[in-house]
Amino acid sequence: MQLYFYDDSFNHLIEQYKLTEEQLRFTGTPNECIKLSNEDLNRHSILALENDKLVTFFVLHRNDGVKPYTDNDKSILIRAFSTDYRHQGKGYAKKALMLLPDFVKKNFRDINEIVLAVNLKNEVAQGLYKKCGYIDEGARKMGKKGELIIMSYHL
Repeated sequence: MQLYFYDDSFNHLIEQYKLTEEQLRFTGTPNECIKLSNEDLNRHSILALENDKLVTFFVLHRNDGVKPYTDNDKSILIRAFSTDYRHQGKGYAKKALMLLPDFVKKNFRDINEIVLAVNLKNEVAQGLYKKCGYIDEGARKMGKKGELIIMSYHL
């Protein structure tokens, strides 16, 4: 698996990416996220490809995007993390999360922490993040879709 910054050459893969209604309760679509990334230089749409298939998608958001979740100016937020429903249960989300620390160190040299907010009701995602080294340090925040647990990975 490899992680890539989105550019227009990946459009055909984005068009084929599928999320269920249940997934959409907790995350945005890649198309929505790419539109926001195009308007905000602090948002970076990231694609995880396995054998030329787009299996996982997320956004890395710096500066104002991460501020509601941490006081650390050298942090970056993972948002809109999803796996194409046809590829769920195959370990791709875990693989992408395991590759992420090195990807961030290489591409965002000033960053020393990866932060994410996961819905309190999304227990499957919480378990995944814990397995990948993200720590629940007790911070909570209300989001649009309910209470969020703030988790961190220190680089």
